[in-house]
Amino acid sequence: MTPQNTTLGIWLMVATALVFALQDGLSRHLAGEYNVFMIIMIRYWFFASFVIVVAARKAGGIRQAAATRQPFLQAFRGVLLALEVCVMVSAFVALGLVESHAVFAAYPLLVAALSGPILGEKVGWRRWSAIAIGFIGVLIILQPGFGVFQPAALLALLAAFMFALYGLLTRYAARQDSSAVSFFWTGTTGALTMTLIGIWFWEPMAQGDWVWMGLLCATAAFSHFLLIRAYEVAEASAIQPFAYLQLPFAAALGVIVFNEVLRVNVIIGSCVVVAAGLFTLWRARVATS
Repeated sequence: MTPQNTTLGIWLMVATALVFALQDGLSRHLAGEYNVFMIIMIRYWFFASFVIVVAARKAGGIRQAAATRQPFLQAFRGVLLALEVCVMVSAFVALGLVESHAVFAAYPLLVAALSGPILGEKVGWRRWSAIAIGFIGVLIILQPGFGVFQPAALLALLAAFMFALYGLLTRYAARQDSSAVSFFWTGTTGALTMTLIGIWFWEPMAQGDWVWMGLLCATAAFSHFLLIRAYEVAEASAIQPFAYLQLPFAAALGVIVFNEVLRVNVIIGSCVVVAAGLFTLWRARVATS
């Protein structure tokens, strides 16, 4: 068993958030130049290769990594995540990193709201209140009815819903399958899904952009390695709040590299959403302690 080290786990989660933000910046750049489905397909080819190599090196090999009693659930999870990535990257291109991540930060609130009907978990009035306040924060970001609402923001909200559902289904799958099995199915079924979709949108890529594509694939694999390592050395409840650092990291990248504008309503709304999300995480930890 891996010794627990919360401090190391926190730093690994901070590093994970940073690498995820860099990955999002690379995705935004490439998807702005080429078809989104093609970019995600190539990324998943590398991800699947990484997953297979990791599985092959462990005891039991690929056969054990693929062994599951719930193949339809595992396949659905993989397909759902692949499609969520497509939706989110489309939001990056249409809306920008800053506002996409500001809206996407609501996904832990969606997890809390859906954990009752999907997992049968009890959600008390305190968490329901935090969920309601969090979605007020989302409305502050979106500003519906003020003449500046962008329909593209609904892409980020859809991605948040899809990722929340993916997270809950992962927890449901964990009742029978190990994380290694879920990880294997996520990579392989996602790659198959994106190949069936993306191969129809293939287009030549400039030689220089293959360098960016290589960096995107490398950051995708490295971020998952960091995340797995973080959860190995520390309890999820202790380090999960630091995943929110992806929001300021991505926002800084959007402003500095892509010349995006950080509007006041986005700052205020993001603070409300993150505060509500942190409260729901804390209440979930209290409920299970």
